[in-house]
Amino acid sequence: MQFIPGSATPRRARRRTVLAATGLVAALALAATACDGSGKTDAAGTPDAAASQSADSGSGSGDGKARIPADIADKLKEHGIDVDKWQRGGWKNWDKDKWLSEAKDFVNPVIKGLWQPERMKSAQEANKTVSTQDAAADQGVSDPAPQPVRAQAEKTPYHENAAPVGKVFFDSPQGSMVCSGTVVKDVNHPGKSNLVWTAGHCVHAGRDGGWYRNIAFVPAYNDLGKSAAQLSDAKASEVSPYGAWWADWASTSSQWIQGGAETGGAGAAYDYAVLHVKPESGSRSLEETVGAALDVDFSAPTTTQVATMGAWGYPAAPPYNGLNMFRCVDRPGRLSLSPSLPTMYRIGCTMTGGSSGGGWFRVVDGRTKLVSNTSIGPADHTWLAGPQLGRGAEALYQNMSRT
Repeated sequence: MQFIPGSATPRRARRRTVLAATGLVAALALAATACDGSGKTDAAGTPDAAASQSADSGSGSGDGKARIPADIADKLKEHGIDVDKWQRGGWKNWDKDKWLSEAKDFVNPVIKGLWQPERMKSAQEANKTVSTQDAAADQGVSDPAPQPVRAQAEKTPYHENAAPVGKVFFDSPQGSMVCSGTVVKDVNHPGKSNLVWTAGHCVHAGRDGGWYRNIAFVPAYNDLGKSAAQLSDAKASEVSPYGAWWADWASTSSQWIQGGAETGGAGAAYDYAVLHVKPESGSRSLEETVGAALDVDFSAPTTTQVATMGAWGYPAAPPYNGLNMFRCVDRPGRLSLSPSLPTMYRIGCTMTGGSSGGGWFRVVDGRTKLVSNTSIGPADHTWLAGPQLGRGAEALYQNMSRT
């Protein structure tokens, strides 16, 4: 088994996100109208290419060089980290004493131009394995394993069919890694959210490590679903149509920080995280730029209350390559890793590593809401499991929104 590492926006900015049911199987249509600064779609119906252009971050002298904001620079200095060396590659030092772990220690200064298209393409899924025995730890509570549901390729362009979904890139001691994520609404900043939902193990290594580095979100990655060969000469606006959005703050559960492990550990049932992001250029919010964001459902519904859930993401482990978006829709069951832990949702799905952190969606009163995220799955890639989002997850989200 392995890790698979409301207020509406203005009408002119997007169409309402909907979930359409066809018979007993739900097919998700996370549609949005991309818009430029005026709120109008360009002539080709594609996102404004200017959103992909980079600019200075933090304070600067206008010489084109990136600057680390003073508050982040001070935090690095507090931990004995040389600010200039960090920019020049010092972040690659994963010495235990330098690998910041506590929630208050998160630092993620923008390094301009780091996430170029080729670097994004080479990022690997963060594979982590646990035994099959662990997956069957509490079969008295767990439902039988579901039948595999073959992942379906999302329609292109992604910004018209699954606008809130994208890829989360980060650096770890093992190299450049990738997960998936979803733009979610911000209750304290209606229509102007900069929040991204993903998995805890996509931002923090758990009890034996710390925060990952250079965390960035790329919505609608590879918007046209091009192949690796086609991407070799693709425009930057096709690879990252809305640019790279760097996390200037991240939050995950204390249970993941304290109990998350290479094998999932006691943190697996709390494997969720929220990022607050900012663009490398421009001043509009992520929600305004992308044109869509989803509400989060914190009611932690039982599996008997939900007919279908859909999981979206960018699977990167074979037979997939991480370049294209896929989805699975199934009736959820329960997975219990321990009697002392909350049960997790489980659906049949053949997506692999790289889909970690991707949102799970359901329909509530006719509206599509995020209800979980991809966390774990078996080595034979027949199903996925995600955490319930209850009071703890809501408190984490509310704190991020207020802060």
